[in-house]
Amino acid sequence: FSYLKKYIICLGIQISSKVVINLAHRQSKWTPLMQMSANLSDITSIRSFFEFRTLDPEGAVFYGDTKEGQDWFVLSLRDGIPEMQIGKADILVSVKGGRKLNDGAWHLLELRNEGKFVVLEVNNKVELVVGLHSKLVEDDLTGKIRLALGGMLVDKQKLFHPFEPEIDACIRGGHWLNLSTTWDTDSTWEPRPCFSEIKKGSYFPGTGVAVFNTSDLPGLKTEEAGITVEIFGSWTGTTLSLQSTGFEYILEVLDGNKDVKEVQLGLKEGSESVALPREPETLTFTILKHSLVVNSVTELEKESLDFFSMWKKGMLLTFGGVPDDSEKAKSTHDLRGCLEKILVQGQVIDLDRALYKHTAVSSHSCPTEAFILAG
Repeated sequence: FSYLKKYIICLGIQISSKVVINLAHRQSKWTPLMQMSANLSDITSIRSFFEFRTLDPEGAVFYGDTKEGQDWFVLSLRDGIPEMQIGKADILVSVKGGRKLNDGAWHLLELRNEGKFVVLEVNNKVELVVGLHSKLVEDDLTGKIRLALGGMLVDKQKLFHPFEPEIDACIRGGHWLNLSTTWDTDSTWEPRPCFSEIKKGSYFPGTGVAVFNTSDLPGLKTEEAGITVEIFGSWTGTTLSLQSTGFEYILEVLDGNKDVKEVQLGLKEGSESVALPREPETLTFTILKHSLVVNSVTELEKESLDFFSMWKKGMLLTFGGVPDDSEKAKSTHDLRGCLEKILVQGQVIDLDRALYKHTAVSSHSCPTEAFILAG
């Protein structure tokens, strides 16, 4: 991180044209990764532009407000398409349109004011124009303006069209109005570089997990088919774990030789292992009423347990390791690699919607080549 550290000033960061900022790694869902404020009287430019890259279909990108949040604006993605929402006095506006931006390529975004209109350009082409006028208030050019990246500074209840704010994205080359003010960050924030080239998937670097409550996930369709969790990709370490009162199950994939992978099945009362073919890079975990099955091989039978009932009531399903408060957490190997797709009952699982996700885990992007970083 040496190339980033020289820009750290107290708890602020100056985003130069050479710095790449990873919006994904923030501590809380709605709190921006960074923010700044300035006097409106110091503003001489009404345009901001920056380069933006993501594979994530939804999340908060850029926010601004005046009058301590009474008038506000947020640029986000929904289904990969830009969406602008504006709040002013008694008016709320939400407009979505333009090309999809979640293609993994760098795009130049420019936002500017033209009278009562806000204009979004993508790669020097106008993609979205939003007009707003209120007779109840007049423009006031005194006070402060606040800008933020990756979140909002007003309550989410003010949104006309709610969205999931977390976004796995990177920004570089930012010019914010005419301001040279440093961005303020949380004291616990650590800058994390972006991958040079990305592909779709969820990347686990060997530390960190994503935790779901099974009651929030797709449930049982038929008892015969059970509940299936399918994982595609290339990885080693603890793939998933299940925890409930008095029960813990750990499925760990360890490197074997070039022809096999070993799946280590850990239980509180013991463990066993089974060899699985390395190719294809797919693991199917099936939950039946009284048994757990890995790639069509029954690995655990417990007549005393009703796994369907436990799933419906709520177990912790953890991808990438074991929750830190588990007694097994210190003795397992956290997952390292790219999970290109996770399906539960055939539905794609978005790690941004987890109960908890470690900041080191990238929800929607994997490096095309491991450990190659942008910047």
